[in-house]
Amino acid sequence: MKYVVNDFHYATAMTHGGKFHADDVIVTVILKKIYGDSFKLIRTFRVPNDLPSNVIVYDIGGGALDHHQKGGNGVRKNGVPYSSAGLVWREFGHAIVPDEYVWEIVDKVLIQGIDAIDNGVMPWTDYPVQALSLSGIISSFNPTWDSQESSTDLAFSKAVDFATVVFDNILHQAMSKAKARSIVEDAIAKSENHIMVLERFAPWQDQIFASRNPKAINVWFVVFPSNRGGYNWQCVPDEPNSFGQRQPVPEGWHGLNGMDLRMVTGVADATFCHKSGFIGGAESLDGTMEMAKKAVKAALAKQQEAIK
Repeated sequence: MKYVVNDFHYATAMTHGGKFHADDVIVTVILKKIYGDSFKLIRTFRVPNDLPSNVIVYDIGGGALDHHQKGGNGVRKNGVPYSSAGLVWREFGHAIVPDEYVWEIVDKVLIQGIDAIDNGVMPWTDYPVQALSLSGIISSFNPTWDSQESSTDLAFSKAVDFATVVFDNILHQAMSKAKARSIVEDAIAKSENHIMVLERFAPWQDQIFASRNPKAINVWFVVFPSNRGGYNWQCVPDEPNSFGQRQPVPEGWHGLNGMDLRMVTGVADATFCHKSGFIGGAESLDGTMEMAKKAVKAALAKQQEAIK
């Protein structure tokens, strides 16, 4: 908590005091990473008229890095409005992440969800239970109504420490995805008969849909080594983040394992097929490829039947 100060004359940044939210917390994470030990924050309820112009003010005061003013402070092309998190990420994020692809992943995976919830535009799902969001977890660090704490600064600092771990994990994952792009592009170029093969697993779904190689649209199944041993095939979704499939495997495979699956597929070392049919595998690469080829053959036959 050494970076939180009580006098704005010693501050390099300012945000609102009292109850905190995910947006002001994640902004603090971002600015701490950029400014290091020189980052000094004051949490207050009013922006002084004589505040030095070099102090970064966010989520308070109605300025360039606040969104509480009438009409908000801008909306992305996809319709997600900016909170202070998105505004600061847009303004300062490239100082942490120069790579635009990685920057966009972090914005999409982390920042936009915080912005949407803070602006009250995240749709409420029609289901009896709701998943606890990152914003909800961060808010849980606030002292409860019956707490004996007289200040929220310590709780805020704990929330920042937690959010730093989350930010670092998501950034690491984004950088890993960027590293995988060339591997997946090479596999797309080598794909044949609607099957793409990865010599080692790499995150492939995003790149399948982002690739400009015309062969990418024709990849139906991806084969890769399983971290449990053997090899897996997996259906390419029909669209990003969908549970649908460009082409399904035969329904008779769904939910089968071991000998039952081997009898149905005719593949001697077939091991499993998920009950929804989106993934399965065999003990060997040859067996997994054989299953994928049979799935392609079945899908093509189904297409021909539909034409008739």
